[in-house]
Amino acid sequence: MKHPNYKKIYADMITMKIPDKQEICRSILDKSKLSTIDIIDLQKKIFGIDNISMGQSNQRYKSYDKSTILKILDYQKKNGLNNNELARHFNLSRNTVAKWKKLFQ
Repeated sequence: MKHPNYKKIYADMITMKIPDKQEICRSILDKSKLSTIDIIDLQKKIFGIDNISMGQSNQRYKSYDKSTILKILDYQKKNGLNNNELARHFNLSRNTVAKWKKLFQ
């Protein structure tokens, strides 16, 4: 199954539309392969997180692969977060986090 080349998409978008954010995003775009977490970080750096209504409408279109879910759950352990705090940090549902914990731990 082919996946979009997010690295090229974001690099082109930054170069054409918002070149002032190029230096901020350089560390992520220099990676050989972008993970889902990297893409989320890029979106936060480029667009910010202040547009809540847009974020809520796009929430239903998010999907995470197993490696990303495990990284998110590992982040929870490392930082000592409960399900609510983790859900708020990654803009997820508490129920989604609880479901992932049942499935993968």
